[in-house]
Amino acid sequence: MTVDGERDVLVRHLYDEYGDPLMKFLTRLTSERQHAEDLLQETMLRAWRHSDSLPEGWESRRRWLFTVARRLAIDAARFRRKRPSEVGALDLTRMPADRDEAEAVVAKHTVRGALPRLSEAHRTVLVALFHQGLSRAELAAALDVPEGTIKSRTHYALRALRDLVESQ
Repeated sequence: MTVDGERDVLVRHLYDEYGDPLMKFLTRLTSERQHAEDLLQETMLRAWRHSDSLPEGWESRRRWLFTVARRLAIDAARFRRKRPSEVGALDLTRMPADRDEAEAVVAKHTVRGALPRLSEAHRTVLVALFHQGLSRAELAAALDVPEGTIKSRTHYALRALRDLVESQ
């Protein structure tokens, strides 16, 4: 049997013999079952790593395991005190909107001021698409022009609007 295989067998025996008592001990120390399970796993990992230097005899090994488990619990408690407390899930339905209303008002005012300075064709396309909510196909049918024309007018209208807004 390989060294790792021997370690595995030894730790499996230790877990079978002392896993339940260690789990109860760690649960009393931590008051959290999941945290106690993590500490038990770390205790067994330490036993596996130090299997060649474990004391002889089951009672000595039991004391060693409980000492390691207690020290791990103390270290974890110290670490948790240093760390900021964890926050539960936020109720995002009660959070304010990401959008700044004042900024939205200024943007609307700026666009309204720039729209009259656009050409009639550009202004018609932008108002129909973005204010009235028409699709490109609906607008193309209403103006009796190809849909590609609506696409290009929209592109150039938005570019002209951006230039007007940036120049203000």
